[in-house]
Amino acid sequence: MKLATYKDGSRDGQLLVVSRDLSQAHYANGIATRMQQVLDDWGFLSPQLEDLYTQLNHGKLRHAFPFESKLCMAPLPRAYQWADGSAYINHVELVRKARGAEVPASFYTDPLMYQGGSDDFLGPCEPARFASEAMGIDFEAEIAVITGDVAMGATPEQALEGVRLLMLANDWSLRNLIPAELAKGFGFFQSKPATAFSPVAVTPDELAGAWAGGRVELNLQSMWNGRKVGNCEAGPEMTFHFGQLIAHVAKTRNVRAGSIVGSGTVSNKDWSRGYSCIAEKRAIETIEDGAPKTEFMKFGDSIRIEMKGRDGQSVFGAIDQDVVSAAAEPDQQMKE
Repeated sequence: MKLATYKDGSRDGQLLVVSRDLSQAHYANGIATRMQQVLDDWGFLSPQLEDLYTQLNHGKLRHAFPFESKLCMAPLPRAYQWADGSAYINHVELVRKARGAEVPASFYTDPLMYQGGSDDFLGPCEPARFASEAMGIDFEAEIAVITGDVAMGATPEQALEGVRLLMLANDWSLRNLIPAELAKGFGFFQSKPATAFSPVAVTPDELAGAWAGGRVELNLQSMWNGRKVGNCEAGPEMTFHFGQLIAHVAKTRNVRAGSIVGSGTVSNKDWSRGYSCIAEKRAIETIEDGAPKTEFMKFGDSIRIEMKGRDGQSVFGAIDQDVVSAAAEPDQQMKE
């Protein structure tokens, strides 16, 4: 099934069931009003939502209405935990090679991960607000999962059973703030502003054969200012699958329902497939030419991130955001 959260003036929004083709929606308030309620009582509530989803897809709900991505919050508007990995080791290799650094052997067996802010996510069409272009504004196209409860010490196989929903993420980075933060030896903080998520979150069965071994075997597309800059294969080069990433989180603590775990920037060794973040493009330019040429994003730029199924239809809907100055008037910032 496919679920979304509409804005209603509250912090947690209103839960919707969305049709498979993303054309229609229906409020789920007869079953649950918020996404977290469903995650907390998945075994009881998700079958009821599945029934509603089936009726919606068969046109049997007379109170269904057209679905609009621009009215969406993040599917889970705030979460107990947002942990983002770096599952595509090719991305790590490129960035480190560009600055003349080796990749430690442990990076190939133990995933990199940081814990980001989870109290303030962005909806798929909300503008991304930044104080200054000089911070080095960069998008990061990723896949993320929302978990149920996963016990401390879970194996990757056990952890994979905890995946409840999948969605896309734009894990914004402020590249020019990162070096100073990492130099402190305590990780990202100010350099990682609010993350945006796709309009809908979907259960793994919606991906059919494209969900295999904890990986999504589809292409992730990135369009910067209307030009396609990335069409990266998400499955084959994902070094650590989602079960391994969740197990990494759960090594020393329980993972509770409503935790979000990200894949990190989707990356391929075949450079002709493009890139899922500007930092990777700049790394390639440095490796080839000795210096980066592509600038980071400017106010007024746009980014669209989307994944299409094997039938050519959008799976999650699109993240479609504008980059704006934090000083801009709020009513001028919503993407039409």
